[in-house]
Amino acid sequence: MHCPYCRHSDSRVVDSRAAEDGTAIRRRRQCPECGKRFTTAETVTLTVVKRSGVTESFSRGKVIVGVRKACQGRPVSDDDLALLARDVEEAVRATGAAEVASHDVGLAILGPLRTLDEIAYLRFASVYRAFTDLEDFEHEIALLRAERDMSSADLATSQSP
Repeated sequence: MHCPYCRHSDSRVVDSRAAEDGTAIRRRRQCPECGKRFTTAETVTLTVVKRSGVTESFSRGKVIVGVRKACQGRPVSDDDLALLARDVEEAVRATGAAEVASHDVGLAILGPLRTLDEIAYLRFASVYRAFTDLEDFEHEIALLRAERDMSSADLATSQSP
């Protein structure tokens, strides 16, 4: 690491700690030549591989833009979308892979979106999974209802004496 003050080619780490959101490591460094201190941040690059083979850096903004279309007209705030994008990034990073297929990013969106808003989930899933007819919608709605019924039953049994 070059010193930003004197351009000396070496520095020593004085302190290291995780950044607030946990996606970077902040290092405090000192130059042995001029003695000045400076801070660096190290991040792991997450790359998305698209169907065409093109690669690009993961972007929470792109997740938000894609999900915002599905949430149009729904009671979903910008904060909700930001939290969803964070959850998606955490899920994708948790795989431990430096490169992830765009399909896997889409799969990581489906779970949190289902929890956030079922209608937005259906809209997103219909495009993402390329629904071709009403039966596809009916099948997905039946799955949502079954999941909701199971959750209600679990809640009722946990509240009984």
